[in-house]
Amino acid sequence: MLASPTDAPLTQRGWVYEPKYDGIRALVDLRAGHVALSSRNGNDKTAQFPAIVTALEALAKKVGVPLLLDGEIVAIDARGKPLGFQEMQGRIHLKTASDIAKAEAQQPAAIVFFDLLRDGDEDIRGLTLAERRLRLQARVKPSKAASLIRLSDIVPDDGREMMARAKQDGWEGLIAKDGQSRYHSGKRTPSWRKLKLLNTEEFVVGGWTEPRETRQHFGALLLGYYEGKALRFAGSVGTGFDERELARLGALFAKRAIEKPPFADVVKTMERPHWIKPDLVAEVRFTEWTSDGMLRHPVYLGMRDDKGAKGVTRSPKSPKGPTSPTSPKSPKSPKSAPVGRARAGTSGFSGLSGLSGLSGLSGLSGLSGLSGLSGLVDELSSLERSKKDGELLLPNGDKVRVTNLAKLFWPKLGITKGDLLRYYIEVSPLLLPAVDDRPLVMKRFPNGVEKQAFYQQRHPEATPPGVRRVVLPENVEPIDEEGPRDRLVGGSLTTLLYMTQLAAISQDPWFSRVADPLHADYVALDLDPGEGATFRHVLDVARWIKDELDRLSIPGVPKTSGSRGLHIYIPLPKRTTYETGQLLCQVVATIVSTAHPKVATVERMVKKRPRATVYVDYLQNILGKTLATAYSARASDYAGVSTPLSWKEVAAGIDPHDFTVRTSPARFRAVGDLWKPLQSGPAVDLRKVLRLIQS
Repeated sequence: MLASPTDAPLTQRGWVYEPKYDGIRALVDLRAGHVALSSRNGNDKTAQFPAIVTALEALAKKVGVPLLLDGEIVAIDARGKPLGFQEMQGRIHLKTASDIAKAEAQQPAAIVFFDLLRDGDEDIRGLTLAERRLRLQARVKPSKAASLIRLSDIVPDDGREMMARAKQDGWEGLIAKDGQSRYHSGKRTPSWRKLKLLNTEEFVVGGWTEPRETRQHFGALLLGYYEGKALRFAGSVGTGFDERELARLGALFAKRAIEKPPFADVVKTMERPHWIKPDLVAEVRFTEWTSDGMLRHPVYLGMRDDKGAKGVTRSPKSPKGPTSPTSPKSPKSPKSAPVGRARAGTSGFSGLSGLSGLSGLSGLSGLSGLSGLSGLVDELSSLERSKKDGELLLPNGDKVRVTNLAKLFWPKLGITKGDLLRYYIEVSPLLLPAVDDRPLVMKRFPNGVEKQAFYQQRHPEATPPGVRRVVLPENVEPIDEEGPRDRLVGGSLTTLLYMTQLAAISQDPWFSRVADPLHADYVALDLDPGEGATFRHVLDVARWIKDELDRLSIPGVPKTSGSRGLHIYIPLPKRTTYETGQLLCQVVATIVSTAHPKVATVERMVKKRPRATVYVDYLQNILGKTLATAYSARASDYAGVSTPLSWKEVAAGIDPHDFTVRTSPARFRAVGDLWKPLQSGPAVDLRKVLRLIQS
């Protein structure tokens, strides 16, 4: 059964609302000794998800009767949080056992069930959704929220609070379902309706364009949709691909080449077009349709092998949006019942009362701590509007005094101290783990980014309660000065806001922690473009470094610097000295600069560097030296933010100016914590690297 794109109210007695999961729709045939997963097109997905199958086999033994279930296979992160389809697309085309096992380890998945079609020998599609849901909950009881088998998150009657949560956390949208609806296999009916926030749709691939510059295989996909029997051109997409996907798609295109364009419209492209048989379906995210019917700001998410090309049509050009939870015309939302629990008297759902454990998306937000901090954001806004100073009461009971909130830190952009404080409150759930237990260096801009700044390594002044300070041992302290040796230590919202109040715009932590200051947790390659070099050159160098990291089995996590460059961090094993980490970076930097001397250099002296080259700096990896951490604001002219990236984004190309104090929180809510692999992922195997270098 399929959902209709037609609009639905956010409050409707007898309806149920659930998140729109962004994965692979799957039917699961579950019997003793037999588990089969099939996509909407009937493609067998069983072999591609062995961990899910193992969990389902255990469920089959426990249930003891045959079941036919409807659900969505979703990619999950290390904490079990569901991710978007782009994280799944690398798994759905794999066939060999070794590739599947590798993908299983790199990108785990879970299945979220939302319907039951057969219960034992009984076909229950003729029952109402409410009755089917009760049957489903009686048969499938996940042991914990992070299980590989889950039930969808649901709320009856009033979807406004869930929609607000979807907007805050960057979900794709909601599905609204009539609680009295029967299950109509293969039908798209208004009994199920999509309430989409992000414009994500499928398009038919009818061709591709020649690549430009360093790009290989192809430049962009030429997309379309069917209007009757005619394939209409919808535009092109050239971002969202990594090198592996470029190569994979290039091979697919070679087998599908045709001489004439499959589109009914005239297709104009900047580069030479090539045409293919229109049987491939790509999923694409975009901001909107233009007035001439083209996609604006499209991003490739992946190929779908579970949807047929002939069924790809265009959604309504200007769909009517759902009623906003904050709209003055909307009735005041009553306090929501707990997820999966209905209020008494709910039409069609009165029997759901008392159920729990249905929150399959409880960890979806990358900024999960934000809800408890929204009051601070509101308080800061109120103080700034009234031009008053004040004292913020933090959730842990600490207090931080804030003054001059309307002071312009970025005069040309109109960004104030209050804006920066609000930004740091919003992203603190992501940023604080990155600086936790690390000594900090402050670069203070008391008169804004256009005026003189000064560094402050030590902190002799009195600090509010809750601001952590330490005195490092003399053999650890890299600054040889007389006087107090107190240093601020990161990890608390109190310290973060206190430093921002002092006009420390960025957060610059050591690479080691106070508990073990002589051993680094990670090292970094700092890509710094010289005169004449563009950010395109920086991306080229980053891609070459990624190739070398892959060759040497070195994990690496990229981020923008928040200014003109990129940083690539490498997690180290415990008890690794700074000297060892720096040597590792020197090896990688030297290999890349030797292979690409016209673009990359390790020359320390600026005057000796070739023009239009990118300096691959490995010398930041010294005790006491710092780089702005992930999620840190920077004093760049565009108020940039040091933003974690996926390697797919590096491969496709990005513009660092897109990541600012104003725009970044929405991105972080949408993509989650891309910095997490550095903090909890596997460390580099230094012995293995040495063997590979010597081989």
